[in-house]
Amino acid sequence: MGLTIHYSLKARGNEAQVRQFVHALHQAAQDLPFKELGPVTELSGAQCNPDGHQRGEPLRWLLIQAAQNVEFKPKGQGYTSWFDVPPTRLIAFYTWPGEGCEASNFGLCQYPTVMETCRGPLKTKLPGWRWSSFCKTQYASNSQCGGVPHFLRCHLTVIAMLDKARELGCLDKVSDEGDFWEKRNLPELVKEIGSWNEMIAAFGGKLKDLLGNGPLGVQSAIAQYPNVEQLEAAGQSKLPPGVEQLAKLIQRVGRDTQGRGQTL
Repeated sequence: MGLTIHYSLKARGNEAQVRQFVHALHQAAQDLPFKELGPVTELSGAQCNPDGHQRGEPLRWLLIQAAQNVEFKPKGQGYTSWFDVPPTRLIAFYTWPGEGCEASNFGLCQYPTVMETCRGPLKTKLPGWRWSSFCKTQYASNSQCGGVPHFLRCHLTVIAMLDKARELGCLDKVSDEGDFWEKRNLPELVKEIGSWNEMIAAFGGKLKDLLGNGPLGVQSAIAQYPNVEQLEAAGQSKLPPGVEQLAKLIQRVGRDTQGRGQTL
């Protein structure tokens, strides 16, 4: 939970042209204030499986994001399944905008036309080269990371990368929960991140009051903010309706969590 930029890329052409797109994006990233920037990575076949990499390793998260989620609805059956379709070819790179922010990955992949599943063969309908990813920038606004100026640096760095993708002609879609992609209005973005922080702090605090610190307790990055109590108080008016009913529902469906907490 938190303000996030979702984005997807698409490209036509042969592998040499796609490689050129990705390297042009990587060059643009070198001119932006990313905290970390990985090299362009090219993988094929079984190399695209994230299970071969350690948890927390940047390449593992890049490969997890590279998989496409595809709906499978067999004819004559009354159920729908979803399957992760790993790429058969990947040209991509990892970036990290900065403290408190998620990694943002960029690249292009090819996918199989048909994949065998436990339900039978799945037609993936994933032609050409494509990429779907997201970057949560919300918690870059923690004052311990640098506050709103740091959040703006992280958020706008990702936006600048998407501007470059649009310039190259390989941008498909962008959904910016801060509305900056569409409006390019900094004061509104600053106001938006403040509103999100207050709402998440109040929501997390309310759930913690209702659920306590047991196995159903809430874990939230906003709780690490030094001013979380002030944010929580300011966000009471932003709480969604029916939060008490929601807490009861969490209790009901979470009886088998076996000690796993809820994360905002």
